[in-house]
Amino acid sequence: MITVIAVDDEPLALQLIADYIRKTPDLVLAGQFENPLEAAQFISRNHIDIVFTDIRMPGLTGIEFTRSMVNGPVVIFTTAFDKYAIEGFKLDIADYLLKPFTYEEFLTSVHKAERMLRSVAKPADETPPDNEFLFLKSAYKIKRINFKDILYIEGLKEYVKVYTIHSAKPILSLSSLKILEMKLPSDKFMRVHRSFIVNLQKIDTVERSRIVFGKAYIPVGDQYKSRFQEFLDRNFL
Repeated sequence: MITVIAVDDEPLALQLIADYIRKTPDLVLAGQFENPLEAAQFISRNHIDIVFTDIRMPGLTGIEFTRSMVNGPVVIFTTAFDKYAIEGFKLDIADYLLKPFTYEEFLTSVHKAERMLRSVAKPADETPPDNEFLFLKSAYKIKRINFKDILYIEGLKEYVKVYTIHSAKPILSLSSLKILEMKLPSDKFMRVHRSFIVNLQKIDTVERSRIVFGKAYIPVGDQYKSRFQEFLDRNFL
């Protein structure tokens, strides 16, 4: 079963989503919240797979709410405003539902979220501890990418760009940073920004909260600074 919560400050919109969730097989409604702060506290104490959230809400917007959930649930935005779509996909959300939406549209979003959940849910024996590579589909080909060759990865809407030591031209693949973050070894790679994952073993220079890879400057986002600073402190002479 897939545990789901709904967050919306409009009671009628919240009830509609809750009803859709209840009538969908394999979905379990774990909670519905008009206050995103209460939803954030609930997520911190409970395992949640999917979150449906509005964007324009008092106290904490849906975008701020999503940013606060590092390695959290899969998110689907539900909103009456399409101007936030680009920002949403930068946050690796599963889908963007424009109000009013039908149950059929709701199900399509659920299926997208389920595919994302399956992509990150790896059995323990699926990837051996000594695995040092992954395969990515790019331009109708499947390419093997060795971890040691990756410099950094950039998220761009529903695509990722993988920059390697062998080519100035990145490998473009239909995927998300959230999926790659789960597949890459955490002792070698770190998400330092909502749009970037870096290979810790390839870092030569850090300048003013930016990681320098040749002519590329990777910013370290505010919510990732403390973790990145811990990495620097552990390796500082």
